[in-house]
Amino acid sequence: MTNKKYALFLVLVGVICVYVIIKSLFFVHVKPVHTDVIQGILIGLGMAILTAQIFAKIKSTKINGWITMFGLGVPGNGMLLRAACTLAFPGPVNIPQEAMYWKTSVDGAGHSLSGEHCYIMHFPADGLPPNNAFWSLTMGNTKNRFVANSINRYSVSGQSGLVANADGSVDIYIQNTAPAGWESNWLPAPSGKFILWLRVYMPGAAILNGKYNVPPVMEVK
Repeated sequence: MTNKKYALFLVLVGVICVYVIIKSLFFVHVKPVHTDVIQGILIGLGMAILTAQIFAKIKSTKINGWITMFGLGVPGNGMLLRAACTLAFPGPVNIPQEAMYWKTSVDGAGHSLSGEHCYIMHFPADGLPPNNAFWSLTMGNTKNRFVANSINRYSVSGQSGLVANADGSVDIYIQNTAPAGWESNWLPAPSGKFILWLRVYMPGAAILNGKYNVPPVMEVK
């Protein structure tokens, strides 16, 4: 289900819930017990979905187009947070000290990522994700599956032999065709829309205390 269709679904659920609640409170009606039971189950399900969605918006952190949720795997997290994670941030669940994840389907300007365009992800000098293990940037199609490409590369990381610029910064080229002279820093994209995952294992203090911002994916004009 696309984001637009899901948003319409949530609106429909909300409208139905409001309609039934108002009708039940302000209009006299006589119905069989089984009808009320079914109605109650459906309204409860709808309210649960809406509540989890609202909670997901509250708990999510979105910067530069990237979305993450802190503390997903912390012991004692309740059912509501887990439901929110499923809706807004489906993926692995770890305690922050083990791993942190970011996901995006849009560039820094909020436009959907697509292989029809070329992008650069620019990390300033000493600005790669701080960690005590490793990090990786992974490409996936809209169904979150690997994308077949000519060099069989599905992710880049600190172990990929990325070549730094003269000032120590690092550019990752995200596009459908190889960037001339920068094949070492190329993350192949499909011809259509795609998503990106940034994973950092045993993240450093700057990530754990929320001071590290993942740079945006910028379209090359």
